[in-house]
Amino acid sequence: MTEPLYRTDAHARSAQAQIVAVTSEGGLVAEPALFYPQGGGQPGDCGWLDWEGGTIPIATTVKGDDGGSVMLPAEPLALPPVGATVTLRLDWDRRHAHMRVHTALHLLSVVIPLPVTGGQIGAGKGRLDFDMPEAPQDIAALETALNALISRDLPVTTDWITDAELAANPGLVKTMSVQPPTGQGRVRLVRIGHGETQVDLQPCGGTHVARTAEIGRVAIGKIEKKGRVNRRVTLTLED
Repeated sequence: MTEPLYRTDAHARSAQAQIVAVTSEGGLVAEPALFYPQGGGQPGDCGWLDWEGGTIPIATTVKGDDGGSVMLPAEPLALPPVGATVTLRLDWDRRHAHMRVHTALHLLSVVIPLPVTGGQIGAGKGRLDFDMPEAPQDIAALETALNALISRDLPVTTDWITDAELAANPGLVKTMSVQPPTGQGRVRLVRIGHGETQVDLQPCGGTHVARTAEIGRVAIGKIEKKGRVNRRVTLTLED
């Protein structure tokens, strides 16, 4: 399976690909994969698929049995045949909003250095749940610290380590509810900053911006109690 474009070039908005399978449910599998499949709290991508015989809108993308991307058409229209050359076009505004929110949530876990019990990414809004017995009193200070990190314009890069290296460094995993996928021999890391400027490093398979300033300014909303020790922190893109 070709390395997916959403992993190697998250800023790619369109791509030429070939249909390699059509599932029994009418899902389409193309290589290389451009559309991110739902997972890790990030929604699946939507957009359009064009070929010589027509165009079909894609409602969302999910993971297939082999972990690859399966694009689900929004309408029961004619599908391109296996082997057809197609053009994949992302709903870029939605995907980019997911990228901005996702990277902002990684930084939120820096300004609130507590175990993460859950999370969700939306187009313009996202949240993390923390193992947080007591809510912070100064939300404005958290928001200021988060926007200060964003404005540093730190690079966001990826790296890979082996399953064994991750097992030897359990502190890399911040999320208690969702463990990074293992069993494939390697795990993808997302790094924010570099060298002495590094502020975060954690396993993640999602899409991210290239530099933190790309996120723009964010606002932190009310912190909600979600259980005896769990509290939910929501952030919103302001521009």
